[in-house]
Amino acid sequence: PGKVRWQDFDQDLYVGATVVKPGQDPYARNKFNQVESDKLRMDRSVPDTRHDHSISFVFLGSPLSGLITSDQVTPNEGGFRPDGPKSFRLSSFHYRIVADVNSGGQTSRRPASSSPSTTRPGRPCCAQLSAEDGSLLAKIEKVRVLRNDRREGLMRSRVRGADAAVAKVLTFLDSHCECNEHWLEPLLERVAEDKTRVVSPIIDVINMDNFQYVGASADLKGGFDWNLVFKWDYMTLEQRRGRQGNPIAPIKTPMIAGGLFVMDKDYFEELGKYDMMMDVWGGENLEISFRVWQCGGSLEIIPCSRVGHVFRKQHPYTFPGGSGTVFARNTRRAAEVWMDEFKNFYYAAVPSARNVPYGNIQSRLEMKKRLGCKPFKWYLENVYPELRVPDHQDIAFGALQQGGNCLDTLGHFADGVVGVYECHNAGGNQEWALTKDKSVKHMDLCLTVVDRAAGSQIKLQGCRENDSRQKWEQIENNSKLRHVGSNLCLDSRSARNGGLTVEVCSPSLTQQWKFTLNLQQ
Repeated sequence: PGKVRWQDFDQDLYVGATVVKPGQDPYARNKFNQVESDKLRMDRSVPDTRHDHSISFVFLGSPLSGLITSDQVTPNEGGFRPDGPKSFRLSSFHYRIVADVNSGGQTSRRPASSSPSTTRPGRPCCAQLSAEDGSLLAKIEKVRVLRNDRREGLMRSRVRGADAAVAKVLTFLDSHCECNEHWLEPLLERVAEDKTRVVSPIIDVINMDNFQYVGASADLKGGFDWNLVFKWDYMTLEQRRGRQGNPIAPIKTPMIAGGLFVMDKDYFEELGKYDMMMDVWGGENLEISFRVWQCGGSLEIIPCSRVGHVFRKQHPYTFPGGSGTVFARNTRRAAEVWMDEFKNFYYAAVPSARNVPYGNIQSRLEMKKRLGCKPFKWYLENVYPELRVPDHQDIAFGALQQGGNCLDTLGHFADGVVGVYECHNAGGNQEWALTKDKSVKHMDLCLTVVDRAAGSQIKLQGCRENDSRQKWEQIENNSKLRHVGSNLCLDSRSARNGGLTVEVCSPSLTQQWKFTLNLQQ
């Protein structure tokens, strides 16, 4: 009673409640351009960014209408693919759980737009957690609003929403999302076939300034460096070639971004939901990714599903104690439970994290044991072999940074020069190690001083155990690299004119170098 169809929802009334007044900063409330967001209708059309093969595989008509009109449906009546599973049965409402971590009402200006407008007639809708009052949104049919009495943060809010959902499948979406054509069916199909799959769409980009919708590359997987910060990894050339015959095949991913994924409800509960002692935001995607893989599940990105996301440069809410401390605490909890001895590489990359208390993890360790989860070594070998593990001979490892630039092979090989290039955090040409025998190595090539005089060029040459031209040491609190035989320092002053050189050691910024990981504390 009293419910309205999403098509009849009074968008102007909803938007008008928090409209940006003349002279006000349109970015102040949400850290995106609210004025531009408010101009948009919740059913605006966005470019269909799917591969052509995805479009040809979608059923004609209303593919999930059975989810709305009957208690249960078999996928051959409302599924995604003609040869999809025939026996899976899904309850009639598929819930979308949206949990915003802030308590000040700073949610997306279009929270209704990313559900009814893109699920359209005959598509499933949502149970919505909202940091705003929610009374207007609650008037939309099939929308259920749950409001926390106090600030709970992302993880506990999502768990509350999941507990309240009655469907067999949960879909987690950030509020600042916009779903593309037939985004849900390919996700549901993968979970229908195997409930231990946790699946995510390709995440397109919605520009935070003008709200232009831009398709993202389909050649990306989720990953991280030893600082445990999420990043996108490009597939290797071999992986991309392997997909040419079927470019819409699911992509196994070591990690999910965390804001957009679909998961079987029973499996979510069986696997331990979220770590309820993590606060506000951050680290939860790391933890659930490790947990799913190590405890018998898998993570996939599904190319036929596309959802746009507003990527912001700032959080629109506060972090008690500071964002760095909260993120470090959450990340430490994940590392201490799941990473075994490899957590020491995290502490080498982020030494300050050792000083951040992370609370009691006993219940999570007991859960890990009860589920019979695999060690992190298995994860590195089988799920993320692309993440280079420092060798026992390494005393420093990773990118060799100088401000925003990094030491780079520039694609050169033996006898080639080296230079600096903007840090891309993807390893490759920017991955180096300082070994116990004092070599600075990139694969089997070492930094070599051609002539032991100031201004001498540095070249890449095959590593030789007793070659004095290849011996380096860190000095001045690991901030410089000094060539042992000449006492000259690695310098980038001539990087644009022929490559790196050795020069007389000085306080110059062109001689300041820092490894991502210093394993010798």
